[in-house]
Amino acid sequence: MLPLQDGFSRRFYYLRLSVTDVCNFRCTYCLPDGYRPPEGSKEGRNAFLSLHEIRRIVSGFAAMGTRKVRLTGGEPSLRRDFTAIIETVANTPGIEKVAMTTNGYRLKERAQAWFDAGLTALNVSVDSLDPRQFHQITGENKLVEVMEGIAAALAAGFKSVKINAVLLKGLNDHQLDAFLGWIKHKPIELRFIELMQTGEMDTLFRDHHVSGEQIKRRLLESGWAQQLRGKDDGPAQVFMHPGSQGRVGLIMPYSKDFCAGCNRLRVSSAGKLHLCLFGDNGVALRDLLAADNQQDALQQRIRAALAGKSATHRLHEGNAGMTPHLASIGG
Repeated sequence: MLPLQDGFSRRFYYLRLSVTDVCNFRCTYCLPDGYRPPEGSKEGRNAFLSLHEIRRIVSGFAAMGTRKVRLTGGEPSLRRDFTAIIETVANTPGIEKVAMTTNGYRLKERAQAWFDAGLTALNVSVDSLDPRQFHQITGENKLVEVMEGIAAALAAGFKSVKINAVLLKGLNDHQLDAFLGWIKHKPIELRFIELMQTGEMDTLFRDHHVSGEQIKRRLLESGWAQQLRGKDDGPAQVFMHPGSQGRVGLIMPYSKDFCAGCNRLRVSSAGKLHLCLFGDNGVALRDLLAADNQQDALQQRIRAALAGKSATHRLHEGNAGMTPHLASIGG
């Protein structure tokens, strides 16, 4: 079967699948007031995709060439069946990589079980190496526990561990040297994510936005070299240095041609396909996830929707679409 491809000849091997919207952290750039269910939304066990629905959506994408699935939230580990979700996705024919993005609060206790279930890669959010600033940014005083979780993940056998840090002027933008020192002897990729103007975060953006280009210039001046991007890699520009075991990735959505290499699609926890993270609308898929015999119809709907994917996002116009916060960034 032909791989998923849009009208701009971009091919899609990578699916970001949200399994919950709930999160237990209160990050300033994401959910400063904590998770609150949207008005009129369904609560309870049927609010988010079931294990069987997850199996069917992943099977449909895998049949069309998807090779990598990233499990996201909210905080995905808040799902009681999260280990079973990992195992289900990992055992889907055609899926070669299963990743997750997490705040790390359960990582220490679950890293080995997740690795054994088939998880191959981790992205852990660590916005500061200073405990007080970490608390200030995330609303939780859990830096020690998160760091212990990262150590547990490396000990469990994970070969791909990435650290996500949202760049915030006046809070953590001066900590580059501390971060680089921390990864010098660790096989970790540090990823700086440029703050984006989403939802009702206009004031936060105005006060704390800093361009990732500043970090890029510092890296290049210090002997870091940019690497080529793989077909199922995320949007980061990745840099390596001969004196460092770790790597650095920069996610800069305002940079020129950011969307030219787009290779990923997103499905929300309620079963909506989002062609762009910053798109205005989603395409409902959940009605085609009730039974295994709906796979052909599911794939046809996904392909038809992809024909309408735009060339770029509209962030430069101040339009973040339906994206209310940054919970889904950082793949």
